[in-house]
Amino acid sequence: MTRQLDMVYTTMSAELLDRALDAQFDLDFDEAGTFKKRTVKDRDYWYYKPSERGQTEAVREKYVGPADDPEIASRVARFRQIKDDYQARRKIVATLVREARLFRPEQRVGDVVEALWKAGLFRVRACLVGTIAYQTYGTVIGCRLADTAMQTGDIDIAQFHSISVAVDDSIPPILDVLKSVDDKFRPVPQLGDEHGAAKFQASGGLRVEFLTPNRGSDDHLGKPAKLPALGGATAEPLRFLDFLIHQPVRTVMLHKGGIPIFVPDPARYAVHKLIVSARRRQDNGKDLKDLRQAQNLALALSETGRLEDLRDAYDEALSRGPQWREAIAKSLDRLTALGVNAFDALKPANR
Repeated sequence: MTRQLDMVYTTMSAELLDRALDAQFDLDFDEAGTFKKRTVKDRDYWYYKPSERGQTEAVREKYVGPADDPEIASRVARFRQIKDDYQARRKIVATLVREARLFRPEQRVGDVVEALWKAGLFRVRACLVGTIAYQTYGTVIGCRLADTAMQTGDIDIAQFHSISVAVDDSIPPILDVLKSVDDKFRPVPQLGDEHGAAKFQASGGLRVEFLTPNRGSDDHLGKPAKLPALGGATAEPLRFLDFLIHQPVRTVMLHKGGIPIFVPDPARYAVHKLIVSARRRQDNGKDLKDLRQAQNLALALSETGRLEDLRDAYDEALSRGPQWREAIAKSLDRLTALGVNAFDALKPANR
């Protein structure tokens, strides 16, 4: 079952995210540098230029984000006053885990995400997807979700190819970043990865995989695409992923002092899981795990007054074509057979 959080915990979650974003600016941008706008294809973006004082080589500008993002614009305006209050953030994280019983990731998983954050992964607009994203939705929706205790050793990261090119920046070499947490990390070879690896694995089954939407020919399937912002990593092209990671939302992973991350909009995640579940083999349990996550999110969104968000995502997916509608219908039939279909509220008869 889901349970809506008390207002005090939703307020604490919002405060933690705000402080964690402050900490990110404090980490990424030294006060000696300057911010400047750059126009790319009729849209303005913020870039940061480090101080050249004492540098023997030309310094590279760092991508910050869209100029029309209010969270970024606010911090650009006051970045000299931002200070990292790590201990205060740790106390908020501890309270949300202990009292609100929100999910804290397994230590090594959290450490890897923290290293990727510090390397700039979310600054270049990458997005966590999969179960690791689902586990953070308690702070997004303001609801304690069922099944959030599902541990995962998989860290799935997605980015649009167009964004990876447009930011004109890159995180440090990805294998170096991963090895800073666990020196056992190695690339996982696969066919078609001559441009670099899309999967990395460490001891104990800890795995990091990079993904990107495939909106073109099926010829791209199984052929990792080179994404210049990912520090030499490539990404596995996947169908339906463009729907999932369109307009991701900010939240905070409850690890150490809180890690500001991007995750898919929860309504899109719920509908996407209906599609993914229908396309999986039904003999390994992953299809049922997808259905549980879709059901739990649909219920939580309904209980917290966000049913229209779910309806919008649902209607958009239905409009994408017959393959989308067929997959959604198949999963809804399975939920109905299980007697737990929270998507019934979206049926036209109930509008």
